[in-house]
Amino acid sequence: MSEEHFKKGPVLGASVGSAIEYFDFSVYGLLAPTLGPLFFPNQTTSGAILASLAIFGSAFVIRPLGGIVLGRLGDKVGRSPVLITTILGMGLCSTIMGLLPTYAQLGPEAAWLLLICRLVQGFFAGGEVSGATTYIAEYAPKEKRGFYGAYNPAGVSVGIALAAAVVGVSYALIPSQEMAAWGWRVPFISSIALVGVGLWLRMRLEDTEQFHELAAHGKLAKAPLSEVLREHKRSLVKTVGIAFGMTSTAYLGLVYFNIYLTRVNHYDKKSVFWLLAIAPLLASLCMPFFGGLSDRFGLKRLLLVGFTGYFVMTPLAMALMSRGSFLLACLATLLAFAPFAIVQAVAYPSYAELFPAQVRYTGVSLGVNVGSILGGATTPFICTWLLERSAIMLSPAFYIMLCSFIASFAVLGLKATGRQRWRREFGQLGKWKKLRSESAIMAGK
Repeated sequence: MSEEHFKKGPVLGASVGSAIEYFDFSVYGLLAPTLGPLFFPNQTTSGAILASLAIFGSAFVIRPLGGIVLGRLGDKVGRSPVLITTILGMGLCSTIMGLLPTYAQLGPEAAWLLLICRLVQGFFAGGEVSGATTYIAEYAPKEKRGFYGAYNPAGVSVGIALAAAVVGVSYALIPSQEMAAWGWRVPFISSIALVGVGLWLRMRLEDTEQFHELAAHGKLAKAPLSEVLREHKRSLVKTVGIAFGMTSTAYLGLVYFNIYLTRVNHYDKKSVFWLLAIAPLLASLCMPFFGGLSDRFGLKRLLLVGFTGYFVMTPLAMALMSRGSFLLACLATLLAFAPFAIVQAVAYPSYAELFPAQVRYTGVSLGVNVGSILGGATTPFICTWLLERSAIMLSPAFYIMLCSFIASFAVLGLKATGRQRWRREFGQLGKWKKLRSESAIMAGK
């Protein structure tokens, strides 16, 4: 398979599909402060936001089940059919959420319907990014897996940025009262058009050669989950640990920053939504670069740099956000998204490296989704709760520092990659310097 064919096929289909699906997944998180009073009017303002964030987190709880079921299908039936299923499932759930009645129209049952939609959406999300990660890893040239693997999280970031942009446009064009009455439905319903685009791209994908070879030789795993739990426990634990750090740090910026900037620091909502659209978009543009660096210097090194960046940058960024200047808040947000670009770009290819092809979909799905429960599902809630209870402005940053520290231990358990190429290039550089030095000596004589 030529590299040009690779670029046109799997990268576009997988990464754009992930972008569209995570548009659906992110709209809820961005609208959580608006949804809280609509579905939980009997709560205080803070209580309503916490309740809506709890429903946001519920989607993560069901994701491991989706990862197990869809991962098993991906390892036994094929990667492509499952990726088509996930995009349909998530998109339809998002559209239905935009049509739900609120508490004023239905009563307490409205919140239950919202919860059910989020759970079903979480089920399909459990097989999405892990499937796209598996698909790209099996198509990519071995020496460029980091570079091409970074396009998948870049697609996710573009989807998240698009969600923020659509929500921002909705707030800009629809008056505040109308936004609370019906305008919040627009971003959810708009996903139906994007699903059509993603479905068209996904249906053009063919399964990977690795999968076809396994099927032709009868080497497909009969019980992928059992095999992962029995023979790849260490890889699973490493995946969970890295995914915990990756998602906890990511959802600080993708969800909690919206609350921190608008509710805590009282910056303009419209401006904040545009900021939260631009920051992940810029990060996505950097991801292939960091993925390429990981091919040269190793996934392990880049991940450690990324988590160290979170440890250092997060408290600094959040302190700057609280200074009362929106310009400083913008700079701080971009600063906080720098390690996001590194960790997201490098983590996904590292998951694929931990499992063999016959159980890769299941192993990556299970590990990433369990880590997402521990990290992504809880971070917005914990950060909001910590600030409410302690009144310490940097308490969310301290929590993220702890998450980064824990994830770094999981990274230390990875095998070094890129080392041989790194040593070879530097070895050649050393030989060249030695030859140049000897030539200079001979010329002097």
